[in-house]
Amino acid sequence: MKIVPTLAICALAISTTLAATASAQSHGQTQVANAKKMLAPGKKAKDFQLRAIAGELPGDVSLSQVNADGPVVVVVLRGFPGRQCPACSAQVGDIVKNADKFAAKNARVLLIYPGAKLQLGEHAGDFLQGTKLPKPLTFLLDPDFQFTNAYGLRWNATNETAYPTTLVVDKSGKITYVKISETHGGRAMSNEILAAL
Repeated sequence: MKIVPTLAICALAISTTLAATASAQSHGQTQVANAKKMLAPGKKAKDFQLRAIAGELPGDVSLSQVNADGPVVVVVLRGFPGRQCPACSAQVGDIVKNADKFAAKNARVLLIYPGAKLQLGEHAGDFLQGTKLPKPLTFLLDPDFQFTNAYGLRWNATNETAYPTTLVVDKSGKITYVKISETHGGRAMSNEILAAL
């Protein structure tokens, strides 16, 4: 006698979960579509200022300050969504290996590590594992998603932080290239970014 109500309750729970998942996916797709419009090539990149913890530039770094000297590559990582992201490590490793090619194009590379302010610096240090970033790379913290929210890249799902994104901003401050990943993979790698510079 109790089996039928239990099955009905299970079916309702599954139905509710599936509806919530579909709603979250739909919201995520809308959010990414909005971010793609905001960051479309030809649009002016919003200025931002974040604190550097490693790399070429010390202290507080603003896009407008760096952009005055030439093009800027902005790479938004996932930060610390509960563990370090292997796809982020691979992408940063690839960029580090090609640092001299970015320097040859007079481009600065800003690597942005978003997350909750509490322990963000510690998690970022764990991510870098003592790696000395060569010129022209700089590693910036995005505490409490200040930059990520302003750029519409906050990934509001369980165990997520930001949509992995790469932008190229030319010397005039306009976006000339954008790649937003809706998954953990699908990252812009150095050959693609260098071709866009």
